[in-house]
Amino acid sequence: MRIRDLCRAIAAGATAAVLLGGMVACAGAPEPEPAPEPQPVVTPEPEPEPEPQPGVGPACPTDHCVSVAVAGDFLFHQGLWTPYAIPTNEAGQNFDFVPLLEGIKPYLDRSDLAICQMETPLAPVGGPYYGYPAFSTPPELADAAKAIGFDVCTTASNHTVDMGTEGLLRTLDGLDRVGIAHTGSYRAEGERDVPLIVEANGVKIAVITSTFSLNGLNAEYDWQVDFRMEEPRVDPERAIAKAQAARDAGADIVIGVQHIGEEYWSEPTPGQAELGRQLLDSGLFDFVYQHHAHAIQPLENYNGKWILYGTGNLISESAPPQNRVNNEFLLTRVQFAQQADGSWTTNDVSWVPATNTQNGVYKWCSVASDAPQGVCQWPEFDADVRERTRATVNLYGAAEAGAREWLITQE
Repeated sequence: MRIRDLCRAIAAGATAAVLLGGMVACAGAPEPEPAPEPQPVVTPEPEPEPEPQPGVGPACPTDHCVSVAVAGDFLFHQGLWTPYAIPTNEAGQNFDFVPLLEGIKPYLDRSDLAICQMETPLAPVGGPYYGYPAFSTPPELADAAKAIGFDVCTTASNHTVDMGTEGLLRTLDGLDRVGIAHTGSYRAEGERDVPLIVEANGVKIAVITSTFSLNGLNAEYDWQVDFRMEEPRVDPERAIAKAQAARDAGADIVIGVQHIGEEYWSEPTPGQAELGRQLLDSGLFDFVYQHHAHAIQPLENYNGKWILYGTGNLISESAPPQNRVNNEFLLTRVQFAQQADGSWTTNDVSWVPATNTQNGVYKWCSVASDAPQGVCQWPEFDADVRERTRATVNLYGAAEAGAREWLITQE
């Protein structure tokens, strides 16, 4: 084949040929495309390890823990608020309750979340104020509760509607004003069915509460209080449904709180025990505690989870000697640890006993073994309260199950 014919063939798409051991060059033939440049291999960056979140409580056995402190009733009578009256200040306040409650603050500072019980409705600024039987408490209590470290208050109690709808709303307004979340009483229809979920140390915690009584009164609307107007007054199914709603909304931990019990009894009634266990048996609750009895009651480890049957009050005026349990308080902290599968289990339960006076003045005062506030009343008295509390708390085997006295000076 002549060269001219070969070039025509190449131009027509034929395969190039090599003749006589050399390459034949054809005018106008396309240059071969250069080989692609090798691309560098990009190694993906490893996912960073999550930062540990041990929380502010005791030593965390995993990478993520959260601790919750729970307390009983703020129960104010005139003898409790009168010593803490002050000249009206620039904020319009007539009372300063921080000195009354400041002994609690170191404990709440060592908890990621702190929950109180606003037993009674708040009064208007300047009063009038009332004690038993229909309470109206100075609203400065909300300021003090926030100042010492409370994050949440439950508001369902037998006194919730002592001052009617006006008092109920005033209480919610007072808590909102100082930035304390609340659940148990409500402003609008539909709110009762929405679980309160708060976040602490990156953990979503739901608080679900109810009361067994309104002292024979009726709320203006059925939905205003977590309470059944018809029998049975205590409805575990409603609490369980609300816990399921909390789980569906992303709650990691669900805490049940019931205002229930027999006043001045140091053991739970059968109904208390049944209710607490029903909630845990649902598989939706991680911890259950109760108040109302104005007396400390036992801790129980029930199938690996805990029930506190009675917190006692958080603070109260002194009752007569036959009801001395009214003057003895329990602050409890529960630490939860996240496991490798994402679930949460109780890692630590600690409690601190307290009384209501120091040096003859009303004041929350720890009588724990480490005496963080010094002597409250006198050494023998303090020791008697402490050991009576220990015996009550451990009545159902709490110490053997791991519950311990909370020694704040060792943290």
